[in-house]
Amino acid sequence: MIEHVAVLMGGWSVEREVSLNSGAACARALEGQGYRVTRVDVQRDIAEVLAKLKPDVAFNALHGRFGEDGTIQGVLEILRIPYTHSGVLASALAIRKDRAKTVVKAAGVPVAHGVNVSRFAAAKSHVLPPPYVLKPVDEGSSVGVVIVKKGREHPPQEIARPDWPCGEMLLAETFIAGRELTCAVMGGRSLGVTEIQAATGEFYDYDAKYAKGGSIHICPAQILPKIYQQIEECALTAHQAIGCRGVSRSDFRYDDESDTLVWLEVNTQPGMTETSLVPELAAHAGLNFGELVKWMVQDASLDR
Repeated sequence: MIEHVAVLMGGWSVEREVSLNSGAACARALEGQGYRVTRVDVQRDIAEVLAKLKPDVAFNALHGRFGEDGTIQGVLEILRIPYTHSGVLASALAIRKDRAKTVVKAAGVPVAHGVNVSRFAAAKSHVLPPPYVLKPVDEGSSVGVVIVKKGREHPPQEIARPDWPCGEMLLAETFIAGRELTCAVMGGRSLGVTEIQAATGEFYDYDAKYAKGGSIHICPAQILPKIYQQIEECALTAHQAIGCRGVSRSDFRYDDESDTLVWLEVNTQPGMTETSLVPELAAHAGLNFGELVKWMVQDASLDR
């Protein structure tokens, strides 16, 4: 019987603040479901902290490196503490956008054309014909994403700064115009599709995701039924091909004019405040926030 849940949040990735918000919301919801909850702001002594706490389950509300890349999952496997979300292999694979694309493409899901490139090479000359997108290969929340627009003469220079925080390798992808769409998967079923619009009219960047009023969520997405169904099928295929467990969320672009749909990435640790995309989609599917996090705790296991 699960009584004591440790909610892991914070950490030291560039998504620390997002994780603290997700963790706080999940902790409150789990307390509302009757669990005894310990909030853990994860530091590098996390193994020692958890060994002393001895929770029945670890609710992983971490985002970004260490929390989303298979590292904390390995710690929890060693400590034999059941945990939520995906396991070691799926987490390590999913956070590497380039490698995840290879696996998902092989499973039959359409993906954008892309190449790996060092940030210095991408700052020296165009690596693809504009328009294209540059993104870190292993960050989330649109951190470090740069859109190189059509007609731009010179490549972006900010990626070559000495204080660039997002790693040496970038993924360059052909820019797909049109709608930003996302689909959540819970266990073996889709929770539906949401269209995301940046309130400023620009792309769905970090500020649009997390600033108050920064984005508009249209749930369910107002798209053709066949496209809606195709997105749900692709999200489930990606979830299964990568080996995800629990809840994941896949992001897509769809261009109405050319009827082009591409899968962008899968989030194995999606944002989990009450107004985040996954809880909104769960509500659309008939699950309130408390029921969603309770399901995630009950789904927790080892050897994921």
